[in-house]
Amino acid sequence: MKRSLLAAALAATMLLTACGGDGRMNLQDSCKYLTGDTFKPTGTQLQQAKQIADHYADIAKKVDPSIAGFIQSMADLEKKVADSATGIAGPDQQKQIGDALNSIGKVCG
Repeated sequence: MKRSLLAAALAATMLLTACGGDGRMNLQDSCKYLTGDTFKPTGTQLQQAKQIADHYADIAKKVDPSIAGFIQSMADLEKKVADSATGIAGPDQQKQIGDALNSIGKVCG
């Protein structure tokens, strides 16, 4: 009896760790989540940039890996903006964020 319980527990653990048990949403749920995201930062430009960077980083940990990389790159860019003197994204950073958003749009369709 103990062996069968141990075997079942081991099998369940292996399935969860090897087959998507990382807690991420699938692609369809990820795209739906992003569509409904209504996050609104508050405060100064610098505070908003930090809040956006943190929000993007949190989302990147939750969504499907096929779009998580784009969102993490946006988080990294916003972190650089938050670390700047003004908290305002420059033209190059705005383009990179726009490119990442377009890439997510292509995947989510």
